[in-house]
Amino acid sequence: MLQATTDVRFDRTQRHLHTFGDLLVRQIVQESQTDQAARHVAQLRQGGAQCVAMLEQFDQIEDAYLRERRGDVIQVVERVMKALLGHPGYAPPQTNGGRKLILVARDLSPADVVQFKQHHFASFITDVGGTTSHTAVVARSLNIPSIVALHHARQLIREDELLIVDGTMGVVIVDPDSQALAEYQLKSREFGLERLKLKRLRNMRATTLDGFTVELHANIELPEDVGQAKENGATGIGLFRSEFLFLNRSHLPDEEEQFTAYRRVAEDMAGLPVTIRTYDLGADKDLEESQRFITNPALGLRAIRLCLIEPERFLIQLRALLRASRYGKVNILIPMLASSRELDQTLALIAQAKQSLDDDGVPYDREVKIGGMIEVPAAALALGIFTRKLDFLSIGTNDLIQYTLAVDRTDDAVAHLYDPLHPAVLSLLAHVLKTAGKARVPVALCGEMAGDLALTRLLLGLGLRHYSMHSAHLLDVKQRILQSSVALVKPLALRMLRENDPDRLNMLLGRLNA
Repeated sequence: MLQATTDVRFDRTQRHLHTFGDLLVRQIVQESQTDQAARHVAQLRQGGAQCVAMLEQFDQIEDAYLRERRGDVIQVVERVMKALLGHPGYAPPQTNGGRKLILVARDLSPADVVQFKQHHFASFITDVGGTTSHTAVVARSLNIPSIVALHHARQLIREDELLIVDGTMGVVIVDPDSQALAEYQLKSREFGLERLKLKRLRNMRATTLDGFTVELHANIELPEDVGQAKENGATGIGLFRSEFLFLNRSHLPDEEEQFTAYRRVAEDMAGLPVTIRTYDLGADKDLEESQRFITNPALGLRAIRLCLIEPERFLIQLRALLRASRYGKVNILIPMLASSRELDQTLALIAQAKQSLDDDGVPYDREVKIGGMIEVPAAALALGIFTRKLDFLSIGTNDLIQYTLAVDRTDDAVAHLYDPLHPAVLSLLAHVLKTAGKARVPVALCGEMAGDLALTRLLLGLGLRHYSMHSAHLLDVKQRILQSSVALVKPLALRMLRENDPDRLNMLLGRLNA
C-alpha cells in the first residue's frame, strides 16, 4: 500500500503561506511557553504577514521573469522561520506502521532529496522541476520512482490517499481500482525478477561482442553510497559529488571531516579509481549561509568560480583530497572550467595545497591525477586548453546540453526543448571524444546520458569507452554493452552526426537499438 504524505515545508505557494506560519506558531507554543517563545511567535506572525504583502506586490509586476522571483522571497522566509525555530535543516518524517509513503510536494531541492537516503519514501512527486534538474538526478540515484512537473498534484492529492506512481510512463493514479492495482502489482513483481536476473552480470567485465572493453563507474553523493555501487558491479567511482557534504548543515565541514569522508570512499573501493569532484555549489545547490540573490543561478557564481573567489575554503578541500589520495586511487575533478585563466588559477591552488602539506610533513600521492569537467560549450570548443594541462576529462552532459541549447533544466516550461539528440549536442560530444583521443587524454561521460539505455550504443559508436552513472543503471547498461558490437553501431552513429532532421535522428536511433 502506497499512501500519500504532504509537508507544508515544501509548499511554496502564497495560498498556503498563512497555514505554514500558523503551523510553526503552534509548534513553538507547544514546545515552550517562555517569553523567548512568545517573541518567536510575534516574529513569525509579523514575518508571514510581511511576506504575503511582498508577494502581492510581485504578482502585480508586469515583467514575467521578475514576477517569478517571488519564489526567491518565499525560500528566504522559509530559512528565517527555520532559524527562528532552531531547525537548521529539514528531516522528512519517518515511516511507521509498515506503510510505504509517497511524498507529494510543490518543489524539492537537491539538499532535501539527498536526505531521503536516510529515510524510506517509496516515491515522490512534485508540481515543478525539470527531469534533468539536480533534484531529479539525485532522486534517480535513490532508485525509486519519481515524477516532476505535475503542476497540480499538491492541490488534487489528499493525505493518506492510495497512489500508484509509474516513473517510467510519468503517470500517477489516485485511488486506483482493484484492476489497476493488480496490474501494477504484477508489473512490480516482474520488475523485481528482471533486477534479480541482471545481478548475475555484476562480476562480468563490460566487453562488447567484438572485444572492446568499457569502464562502468558509479556516481555517488555520499560515502554511504559506495555499498550500492559495489553491489551493482561498478569498477570505480566516476563522480563523487562532494558538495553534498556541505549541504543540510549550519556549519561547513572542516578539513578533518572532509578527509575522513574521502578516505572512507577510497578505502572502501580497495584500489579501484575514485574521482572526487571539488564542490559544485551554487545554482540549485546553495549553502545554508548563502544570502545572495541571483537572477540566473546557472550562469552565476557557482562551481569553480565560487571556489576561486573563496581560496581559503577551497584550499581546505584540496588539502583533504590530497591527504585522502594516500589511501587509494583518488583523482581530483574540477567542475565548470571555461577558460585557461580559471585552469591556471586552479592548478596554482593545487600546487599551493601540496606545498602546505609538504611543509607540514603530511604524505599524499604525488602522482594524483587532475581532471576537468567539460560542461560549458566554450570548454568543448577550445578543448586544447585543457588537454595540454589536465590528466583526464569528464563530460557533464546535463549542463553541457543546458548551456548549448539555452534551456534551464530546472524549468518544466522549457523541458521539452532539452534534447540530447540535438545536432549541436552530438557534434560537441563527437568533437570532445575525437580531440581528446588524438591528444591521448582519457575521457569519461558522467551526465544522465551515460545511464540512458537508449543512448548507450550511440555513445559507444561515437567512441566513448568510459561511462559513469547512478548505480541503479549500471547493470542495464552493462547488459546493453555485452549485446553490442562497435563495428555495427559506429556507422549508424556517424550517420546520426551528419543528420539534422529530428525524425530521421530518432529513426536512426531506433535502428541502433533494434
